[in-house]
Amino acid sequence: MELNDYQNDIVTFDLFGERCGTQQIDMAFLDKVLGLTGEAGEVADKVKKLIRDKDGKISEADRKFLSLELGDLLWYLATCARYLGLSLEDVANANLGKLSSRLERDMIGGAGDER
Repeated sequence: MELNDYQNDIVTFDLFGERCGTQQIDMAFLDKVLGLTGEAGEVADKVKKLIRDKDGKISEADRKFLSLELGDLLWYLATCARYLGLSLEDVANANLGKLSSRLERDMIGGAGDER
């Protein structure tokens, strides 16, 4: 599946309906940003419990749970991008370009947005 196809297909599941290129932050966009952080928190919490309770061992059930949570995270990410009028493929390609540039300049580690 192509990322843009996924992004187009998920509109069906957005309670706020079709939106693209929002010019201001509204409740629909805020809902998605907060959902994005909530799902990321669920992934982090599950991994924390795997480390704390299972010595970091991941069972197939854990892997399935994490896959579902990552899918939720992807939905929120794709919807946030769509609200901003950004294609998910463009976001992904820009990220690859940024990371490639950092690698070429030996700046893949460290801190700061402009490294």
